[in-house]
Amino acid sequence: MNIRTLGAGFSEGYGVSVGAHRARPAGSYGWDAAWVPIFWLVCGAACLIGAVFSASADPPWNIIAVLYLTLLGLLFIAGGLVYLRATLRGKFEVWAETLDALGLRGDEDALDLGCGRGAVAIMLAERMPGGHVTGIDLWHSRDQSGNSIANAQANLAANGVADRVELVTGDMTALPFADASFDVVTASMAIHNIHAAGGREAALREALRVLRIGGRLVIVDISATKQYVRILGELTGESVSRVPLGWRMWWTGPWMSTALVSTTRTR
Repeated sequence: MNIRTLGAGFSEGYGVSVGAHRARPAGSYGWDAAWVPIFWLVCGAACLIGAVFSASADPPWNIIAVLYLTLLGLLFIAGGLVYLRATLRGKFEVWAETLDALGLRGDEDALDLGCGRGAVAIMLAERMPGGHVTGIDLWHSRDQSGNSIANAQANLAANGVADRVELVTGDMTALPFADASFDVVTASMAIHNIHAAGGREAALREALRVLRIGGRLVIVDISATKQYVRILGELTGESVSRVPLGWRMWWTGPWMSTALVSTTRTR
């Protein structure tokens, strides 16, 4: 199944559950790069305060300056709220639909790269009652607030999947797993945190190395997804698809959107 087949199942609605599974697992999952929405909301508030003071000054500022500050403030606040929806709700909706569209048998071995506080690993485990999920992370809190193995373990317990999910501390550019160990490899908003292009390529190479023949690689990410398509195509010689995910995963606005990249290893 390629990404276009997966993409056909997406909706732009507000549904909180998909199929038999909740879109958002129980537990606490923090904010992605929490400083970003805080920065946008603070800037928005500052602009609006500036507009109020400018309008009430004696004599008042130029009306154009007041309108400019007002519009800029509203833009910043809207961007911050859009970001909060993406990190608190949108990404869970998208991943629930993505995993349901995979049509998992339920007995696979899966690996989640940069698993953070465990959301995607838990959603995989819920769809694989006879399978096993491994989550790997370096547990950097700058990438996700409260990111720690202890918080991830608490979320596993809250969802009753601790017996089917193993958490590993490790680097996705040098995975501590044997070749062809997994049927599914996922990565949610993780690979772009590797700033060097060579490091991102190493992570993709590693993901393919540990994937079994017939296994599927599914990546949801920002900014570098076109690079992922090119690299994966060169490495596999297979078709790699990229589907934009829409407003639910806008990180402040369409200028920071998210795409779903997927391929199947056939050799």
